[in-house]
Amino acid sequence: MPKICLVGAGSTVFAQNILGDVLSTPSDHDYVISLFDIDQERLKTSEIVTRRICEALKLDAVRIEATLDRRQALRGSDFVILMMQVGGYKPATVTDFEVPKKHGLRQTIADTLGIGGIFRGLRTIPVLEAICRDMEEVCPNALLMQYVNPMAINCWAIKQIAPSIRTVGLCHSVQHTAGHLAECLGEDFANINYVSAGINHVAFFLKYERVERDGNRVDLYPRLKALAEQGRVPVGDRVRFDVLKRLGHFVTESSEHFSEYTSWYIKGRQPELIDQLNIPLDEYIRRCEVQIADWHALRKELEGERPIEVCRSNEYAAGIIHAATTGSPTLVYGNVPNNGLIENLPPECIVEVPCHVDRNGIQPVRIGRIPSQLAAVMKLSVSVQELTVEAALTGKRDRIYQAALLDPHTSAELSPDQIWHLVDDLIEAHGDLLPKYQ
Repeated sequence: MPKICLVGAGSTVFAQNILGDVLSTPSDHDYVISLFDIDQERLKTSEIVTRRICEALKLDAVRIEATLDRRQALRGSDFVILMMQVGGYKPATVTDFEVPKKHGLRQTIADTLGIGGIFRGLRTIPVLEAICRDMEEVCPNALLMQYVNPMAINCWAIKQIAPSIRTVGLCHSVQHTAGHLAECLGEDFANINYVSAGINHVAFFLKYERVERDGNRVDLYPRLKALAEQGRVPVGDRVRFDVLKRLGHFVTESSEHFSEYTSWYIKGRQPELIDQLNIPLDEYIRRCEVQIADWHALRKELEGERPIEVCRSNEYAAGIIHAATTGSPTLVYGNVPNNGLIENLPPECIVEVPCHVDRNGIQPVRIGRIPSQLAAVMKLSVSVQELTVEAALTGKRDRIYQAALLDPHTSAELSPDQIWHLVDDLIEAHGDLLPKYQ
């Protein structure tokens, strides 16, 4: 029985989506589902939800384990899925927003790039190192599926920490945006063909087309560009359609995310851009507050007597597990070491590209060169990612300052001295969530 371990299983809704996908996918196997979290209350809820999914699907042979012992949860696993948030909403995420705000630096999501992404990476990487060391000892052959942000920073760190571990970083931005664009154009997504490449959250569609019944292909980019030029775009997508006008390609991550990845859109001296482009400052804080407020009602519903509804999501984990255990191939978009997959990005960085999956595991597809203007935008973030990983793995405080100094949004708003003071204040505010730096 293949064993699937969920690390951070107290993220109940996400765990429900992943397990609903896995357990509702036809398979010749029964599974061992091992749930781990440091929050006993949330872990208990996730265990109940997992058992109720199995009941709804009439899967009597699935074995379910729930433990506060991470090493025990990992032992003998074939697949490990990371979904934790180190430091939680409070205090860590709140700190990532409130301290920069005092220095005049505003953010929207703050979990992938920017100063928020840097510090989320710094507090996550030590935990990733501990998980990798456990895996090397108790499940060295497992496939690690990494869903935790900051995606590229975390995957880069795992590559450095434990190069022998088979791993892939997974996000839903590519498939979500591909479907969203079909809706914008009034197209049937079943007829859409696309290719995307780049780095996580700064990847672009290199191809977006409709496949006709006779096999002919129609490039849909002219219609997307017409929407941008005419201003007929969804109100929440103004940033991305502006990027399309400037760079000629559509970015896979949402407008609220992408707006803080460059120096172009969030500007203290041009506050009118916030309204013009509908940029939701402090968006992640609002989302978290709503989710926390709704949690107790949701928990009561999930643990209640009403039959649980098992719905399929478009996350990749289930497809990967099915392909790896049955040999029936699938294609996903994964975050993997570049090593020449995208020629005009640094070989050591983490890229997000199409990946073939079967019993041989994750097999990335070589893209070659991408348009130079797209590579240039990505390189702005790659340097920040590299320095953040180096800071975390060497304990050098200077690398944190330098990562922040090179971040496009941070450096556009703050002077070097202000950036140094911001970093110092964030290190102090995070306290024991961070290691000591030299």
